[in-house]
Amino acid sequence: MTSQTFTFAADQAPKLSCEYLTEQARSLFGPHPFASQLSEDQVTSLLPEYLAMSQAFPYLQAGAQRDLIFDAIHHNRDLTRDIELTSVVANFICWDETGGHGRVLRGGNAALPDILLTENFHSNLLKKDASQLLGRAILPNYSSTTKQYLHSLYAGLSSKDSLVRCAYMVAFELHAADMIQSLWITLAKTFKARPDDLEYFRSHVGGENPAEKYHGEMTSRLIGELVQADGRGRFLDEFVRAYRLSVQWCHDLLGIAGRTGNDHSETQHHGRCHCGSIKFYVRAPRELSAVRCNCSVCRMSGFVHLLVTGDKLRIECGEEFLTTYQFNTNIARHTFCRLCGVKPFYRPRSNPSGFSVNIRCLDRRTIARIKITEFDGEHWEQAFVSMHKDPETCIEDQRSELEWRAH
Repeated sequence: MTSQTFTFAADQAPKLSCEYLTEQARSLFGPHPFASQLSEDQVTSLLPEYLAMSQAFPYLQAGAQRDLIFDAIHHNRDLTRDIELTSVVANFICWDETGGHGRVLRGGNAALPDILLTENFHSNLLKKDASQLLGRAILPNYSSTTKQYLHSLYAGLSSKDSLVRCAYMVAFELHAADMIQSLWITLAKTFKARPDDLEYFRSHVGGENPAEKYHGEMTSRLIGELVQADGRGRFLDEFVRAYRLSVQWCHDLLGIAGRTGNDHSETQHHGRCHCGSIKFYVRAPRELSAVRCNCSVCRMSGFVHLLVTGDKLRIECGEEFLTTYQFNTNIARHTFCRLCGVKPFYRPRSNPSGFSVNIRCLDRRTIARIKITEFDGEHWEQAFVSMHKDPETCIEDQRSELEWRAH
């Protein structure tokens, strides 16, 4: 049970440039989802979601600094240099996304009053392009898929951990370059449009001096300032996590057309034991159905079960730290981290070929909602027979990552 990831020898550690990271991301994730041929119906469904992201992003990037300054205010301390570095890059990206940088480049300081012409916001340029392609105006659509993506993105961009903050900024910008380029080519093919007529796309990745190139290089230079040699492995793990978040959102958008009711598309939920020696991911819907059991071992350990088939879980690292405990019928194989003692997942008695994952060990940023069914494990045989007849359930709505941190 392994997962593809970054690997390199300690004495052969590469320079963490935007070129290297882009190359590695492409080798891990392959061609961008938007590079595939899309029908007009798919584009009609996709563009309002994409517009929602484009409209929200500069506000999220700007707002991500809020908690950093309030933390300094609360503790009565000076701002550290890592906050200054990520903030100055974030401020420029927001300035550029709202059209200010382009205005000053074209007209100098005399053009500053024109920043009030908000039709130059990049999201409004996208609206214009979409209207040209579809023959009608569109509005942003914040579906559950896009809302969850934006909440997760904000949690990374606002992290108090400078390495995580940097990884999310770099990953977003490098992914954006590939995403915009892929969608630009696909839209031109689908609608038989002239690429240069699509202003949003041309301004980002077109021409001889595309803006996204500099966005990527600027955010990548943060790495040299913020990531020490002994932090490279953790940075790369966080970069992959952040890049995967954006790629998965794009995959999910392609499945939205024609879907009704609740969003049951699967995503990768990442988890770990308490000390982080064991890391894994499980594929499951964003809205999870879980089981809370009152048997002796579950009651004592506080385990909340997400039941999945064996092919849904992959261990990313730390399999050598797992140790197994069995009791009673010896059917269930309870696997614990031998360093911190936490049980992140195990082989349950009800499905020995599958897994039961402890929801408490999962990253909350990819969970939209949890529906919990009570299971009387104290009387296992009778409960197993009747558990689907009239289960007592409760709903736990997902709070933001910042709220979970506060608790």
